[in-house]
Amino acid sequence: MPTSSASTTDASAKPTAGGGGVQSLERAFDLLERMADAGGEVGLSELSAASGLPLPTIHRLMRTLVACGYVRQQPNRRYSLGPRLIRLGESAARLLGTWARPYLARLVEETGETANMALLDGDEIVYVAQVPSKHSMRMFTEVGRRVLPHSTGVGKALLAYTPADEVRALLARTGMPAATEKTITTPEGFLDALEQVRKVGYAVDDNEQEIGVRCLAVSVPNSPTAAAISISGPAGRVTEALTESIVPILQGVAAELSVALQSQSPA
Repeated sequence: MPTSSASTTDASAKPTAGGGGVQSLERAFDLLERMADAGGEVGLSELSAASGLPLPTIHRLMRTLVACGYVRQQPNRRYSLGPRLIRLGESAARLLGTWARPYLARLVEETGETANMALLDGDEIVYVAQVPSKHSMRMFTEVGRRVLPHSTGVGKALLAYTPADEVRALLARTGMPAATEKTITTPEGFLDALEQVRKVGYAVDDNEQEIGVRCLAVSVPNSPTAAAISISGPAGRVTEALTESIVPILQGVAAELSVALQSQSPA
């Protein structure tokens, strides 16, 4: 029976110097992360250059990931993330959303508006949790909904500290369609918006995803996976005048959520 690259007789499967990790697993997950950072599709030479691993090692690991369904080889011989990752990602996102719900509920109590949690999944924003406002007129975003980052407050919060060249590459892949007449539709405009997020510590979607809706968002600091939380409501209620009082609440809840998420992660 042929042995796979994950066999414990493989030199790459030896425990790492840290004592507890398996090198071949660490390398495989590193390659998956690098593929995700590159937009989901790469060539072996690109992975070798980015990771510093020799081509034979990468080829062996990728063969195993392809056999398991976590990576797919395209007709052009490049590799893309495979369908089995979707199930893992959806399960992890649901669990993350479950942990976040009590914190989102506090946001609703303290601000009166709908609270959301979102992640950056590949090039898209995916909403993983929501607690609706108690107002009869309220915002609703379906959990699991995917949108492009350039028209959302959570997208700005999540990308604020991403290098400009990576942001430009993402925007080139997704395009910047206008959801409303106020949507930012140029890379320069979006990069200016990210600079403003870094300056003030929060992001705003001012009628950019939907006319009549205003959102305030912050990233969850030091989260095990990049995440952002937001409140959204009618622009007539989520006014600029109220922003000053809402943002500290958002930031405080994000800090507490960060501690809770880190406590769920292995040391």
